[in-house]
Amino acid sequence: MNDEIVREQSGGEDSSSSVVPKSPTAAASMTLASAALESHTTTTITTASSNPPTSGAGASVSPSSPSASASASALATASASASSGQERQPLQLPLLNATDMRELREIKQLLWGDNVREDVFKRWSQGFEFSKVEPSALVQKQGGPCAVIAPVQAYLLKIIIMDLPGVKLSEIPLDKSQNLLIQALCNILKNCRAPRYRIVHLLRRRGNATEAGSTKERSPVGQAGSAPAGQAAGSSEDVEVAAEATPASVNELSQDLQLDQDMHRELSPDEFHERLHTLHFDDIAAVARYYMENYGQLGHTYGVLLFMYSVFLTKGAELVAADISDTSEPLIHSTYGYGGQSLINLMLTGRAVAHVWDNEQDVGGLKLRGICEQSDIGFITLMEQMRYCTVGSFFKNPRFPVWVMGSDTHLTVLFSNEKRLVSPETPSETGRRIFKSYDPEGNNFISTTMLREVLAALNLVSEPAYVALMQKRLDPENLGIILLNAFMDEFFPLERRSTPDTFELMHYNGIPGSNENNKVRYYCGSAILLEGDLKSICTSNPMVTCLQTKWPNIEINWHDAHMPSMN
Repeated sequence: MNDEIVREQSGGEDSSSSVVPKSPTAAASMTLASAALESHTTTTITTASSNPPTSGAGASVSPSSPSASASASALATASASASSGQERQPLQLPLLNATDMRELREIKQLLWGDNVREDVFKRWSQGFEFSKVEPSALVQKQGGPCAVIAPVQAYLLKIIIMDLPGVKLSEIPLDKSQNLLIQALCNILKNCRAPRYRIVHLLRRRGNATEAGSTKERSPVGQAGSAPAGQAAGSSEDVEVAAEATPASVNELSQDLQLDQDMHRELSPDEFHERLHTLHFDDIAAVARYYMENYGQLGHTYGVLLFMYSVFLTKGAELVAADISDTSEPLIHSTYGYGGQSLINLMLTGRAVAHVWDNEQDVGGLKLRGICEQSDIGFITLMEQMRYCTVGSFFKNPRFPVWVMGSDTHLTVLFSNEKRLVSPETPSETGRRIFKSYDPEGNNFISTTMLREVLAALNLVSEPAYVALMQKRLDPENLGIILLNAFMDEFFPLERRSTPDTFELMHYNGIPGSNENNKVRYYCGSAILLEGDLKSICTSNPMVTCLQTKWPNIEINWHDAHMPSMN
């Protein structure tokens, strides 16, 4: 009995981004490029047996080689097969197990709350599409999904900056952009630090998938014998129904998929959640191959949603809920559709904490968790200047010169080819940062009573007698304050900052209407850091105001006389 489920091959929206590579050369390029990901054991997806998996295996994955060289060899073999025009084996989807079904329901509740508003859901229903004038810039069709699209764009740009130095962004070919997108998605999944990767796949079938005369409903995998993803969690039928699947039910699902000719028909929120399926992979190289061979899952109408669900499921619903301090409010705003800070942080760091400060802070006796280590991608926000939050050093000083920028309505991306912007801190920069952490209002001074704490935080001498001497020296007029400049001149007199005085910055906004001529593209500007620590607040220029939360004395002149928008 045939138990193979035919792999979906349709592409996404009618744009340059949604085209699945059809030429053997393009397919070979994408297959080989996945070898640039970190070396892992090669894996193959195998057909599910007639007995359903019992330990969360959405797709059985078996290692075929223990070495990185063998992994590269397998990719080369796949490339050769693509180049020679050999037909690929169809993707075979095993049965959705009870654990994944339960977690998908929990994730749906975390994201949307009790009810999914159809208008908000439609705004999130888009694939990953590239601009026709900027081949590596993702397009965001409506407000809302920037909480996923902006972090993905940031990781894509990080890969370009680090792995493709000197490349002209406007000349990156489409198949290379698609490969960069897949690498970016894999970077985000790796940040979850999960033992295996659980990828959410959308089954497209024609008509109603319930069998006439059936005594149990069998969505979200059609006839694959699973309870609906929207059903109340904790159903006693979860394990029972999952165990009832037979090869015949898989065969019926295969026929449904083969008959489906309408990949892009809009689905209601309920229909979408009923058709979710999962695939499990033991290593990231196998995930990359899956996305390469099923690019339509990323490019079609629900690509962004599917990836977001994959990140949540890979991390685990329980761990996500534990990171979030308050699960009473959905992560996607029920009225405006924007993503909350926990969703943004999960995409950037792999942890769904709700705050952007460093480590934990005690607020009224509550331990509120922030960012626990330096992030690959940074985050700065206009809301800090408005005193709504305090962004910590881990986000302001990431490993790579790429920052997601937050306004009150939208997320954009700032980036630079100047790697010295994220070079290791010098002792003087550490001193300045620690001093400012005791000056949350940005006054450039602290109370004299705080001097001992600052010196202790810097591992400098903090004995009471020495502190008393320094207080008199740094505050000779006995005003009760110590100025930043006086502190730096005393303890770090000769050191210069590692950040260059002048550098280029580039900005991305994925909303076409926020770009010149409604075409998404990158905008370049020349920045200069002025002498001194005083800054001017210009409320009419939110871009500069946001940049000053990272570089207080920055000025920037945008090329082509176009001021980029953060909205």
